[in-house]
Amino acid sequence: SVNMAHLCIVGSHAINGVAAIHSNIIKETTFKDFHDLWPEKFQNKTNGITPRRWLLQCNAPLSRLIVDSIGDEWVTNLDDLSKLEKFVDDETFIDNFISAKLENKRRLARLLRKDYGIEVNPASMFDIHVKRIHEYKRQLLNCLYIVTLYNRIKVTYCSLSVCVCVLSITFKLHTCKCV
Repeated sequence: SVNMAHLCIVGSHAINGVAAIHSNIIKETTFKDFHDLWPEKFQNKTNGITPRRWLLQCNAPLSRLIVDSIGDEWVTNLDDLSKLEKFVDDETFIDNFISAKLENKRRLARLLRKDYGIEVNPASMFDIHVKRIHEYKRQLLNCLYIVTLYNRIKVTYCSLSVCVCVLSITFKLHTCKCV
């Protein structure tokens, strides 16, 4: 019989896992024989965005607070964020951090209202899943958590002590669907 994965490996110039753990699995177990034959084909390139780039592009208020507090070296060296530890008890920093979070929540609330007609309370705790839902444990556990939360509210007929806004957002070809 023909194994399509084997044909792909033979015909490809590179084989990539989507994270280091996946790359190691395909090298050490799944396709070990092929890795032994062509180790140069097996690579690891993460499909994600670096935390620094994400923070700079998606969270301007927090980025500004960090730059104002420790400078901008963290932009090229993520380990520099450890310098923030000295602000753990600094009330001014904590107030500014809370303000940055609230500013972003208000921005998201405006976007959800404008684009989807969904009203959310910016003061609530946001639990947001932004990705396709696959059969990965953490994603399924998040879905089960939502069902459990809903059932607790339904059974006790009361609200939670903390307002929680749970969103699952799926992106496809630059469109967004909120569930």
